[in-house]
Amino acid sequence: MTAPRITVNGTEAPIAPAAPHTTVLDFLRERGLTGTKEGCAEGECGACAILVARPGTNEPTDWVAVNACLLPAAALDGQEVVTSEGLATSGTPGAPGTLHPVQEEMAVRGGSQCGFCTPGFVCSMAAEYYRPDRCAHAEPAEETDPEHGPNGFDLHALSGNLCRCTGYRPIRDAAFAVGAPADEDPLARRREQSPPAPVATEYVRDGSAFLRKNTLGETLRLLRERPDAVVVAGSTDWGVEVNIRSRRADCVIAVDRLPELRELRVGSDAVEVGAALTLTEIERRLDGRVPLLAELFPQFASRLIRNGATLGGNLGTGSPIGDSPPVLLALEASVVLADADGERQVPLAEYFTGYRQSVRRPGELIRAVRLPLPLSPVVAFHKIAKRRFDDISSVAVAFALDVEDGIVRKARIGLGGVAATPIRALTTEEALEGRPWTAETVEAAARVLRAEGTPLNDQRASAAYRSAMLGQSLLKLYAQTTEAVSS
Repeated sequence: MTAPRITVNGTEAPIAPAAPHTTVLDFLRERGLTGTKEGCAEGECGACAILVARPGTNEPTDWVAVNACLLPAAALDGQEVVTSEGLATSGTPGAPGTLHPVQEEMAVRGGSQCGFCTPGFVCSMAAEYYRPDRCAHAEPAEETDPEHGPNGFDLHALSGNLCRCTGYRPIRDAAFAVGAPADEDPLARRREQSPPAPVATEYVRDGSAFLRKNTLGETLRLLRERPDAVVVAGSTDWGVEVNIRSRRADCVIAVDRLPELRELRVGSDAVEVGAALTLTEIERRLDGRVPLLAELFPQFASRLIRNGATLGGNLGTGSPIGDSPPVLLALEASVVLADADGERQVPLAEYFTGYRQSVRRPGELIRAVRLPLPLSPVVAFHKIAKRRFDDISSVAVAFALDVEDGIVRKARIGLGGVAATPIRALTTEEALEGRPWTAETVEAAARVLRAEGTPLNDQRASAAYRSAMLGQSLLKLYAQTTEAVSS
């Protein structure tokens, strides 16, 4: 086991003497790479975005944009990072110092004003610039699909970069103007080679440790020895605790690169999703095969967050306002829990026991999430929040219904933000099943749905508003379903 190091803009840099909790953001800035900025310190503004080489979907390697303010530097041991400074030297053929094509377009089209957020924008745009299948989808016209450019650029890639001091249009113009990477572009060629292999990490300093094992078995044995350890994957939740609440852990154990937690299998009776696959990886590998998940992904935080966040992490935190639990409840998901003695499978409806509490025992990990097949055909995910993207939901509602010959044969409804835990709307499900899928049935069930849960008044919404939105969501589903049938 060698001393932890990160390859930054083509040069290896030791992580020491940074503390185990030191973020990638601080690690880079201490080395003079000040293009990486701290804005919010909780993964919302994107000023800290960098590129990391990760296993690809259509190529061996993808350049993935992530929030450097959330990841511990030790989490990138053995990995490759490119910052905004490195784009000009690593990603541009020609003389050193020549602007990268993304930087060039941002400059000439007026996409930068004060410059604070520009490096983060550039890194997020570069990740989309290097997406292997981007230029294969160059058909949509701006008039019919304003969020996809004629060059295939998906503006959702910038949903985690929130500063708009120059206005949206110049940034959009820059994104829609970039072409395909040149054949001699080093970062484009890098995609054809395998990404850095995961390495075992043992970084101990000042009484704190960051540990990563090579296998699930080794990790579970370590967890048995250290049941008090904090387990992290993308660190999208733990990073906030470190930055905003100044939490520190004696021991952090990383599971994001464990191969046993990164499998995705589609069988005849179930889809099994590894707990450490990022939401972006799940989205691209499933490619719409689970429609309700496909509705969830664009509304889950931002692309920067989805590039790190995992289903295992979203369930492991036990938050009542996580966006994935309502969807997984509606899909009748189960979680596969593993410890050093073996595995057990628990229905998600029985997993949560209280506010941020679950049946998961000390020493157990979420290994996978299982979705039974076949899937219900009538599905929808409604997220009510103050911003369209990159926001915490006030209420989240997921529907999965079987409607045959005009009768609701089966109804599963998952709710978030209306109780101490994510819950199933069991009373509403009962009010729907066996009844005709008509306006009268839906209006009666909507009145029942308004009374589900125990919504609270807080800064995001009042209890009365949350209850109203529950009922309205079912009416919206019926309206959408009727429109789909009539068309």
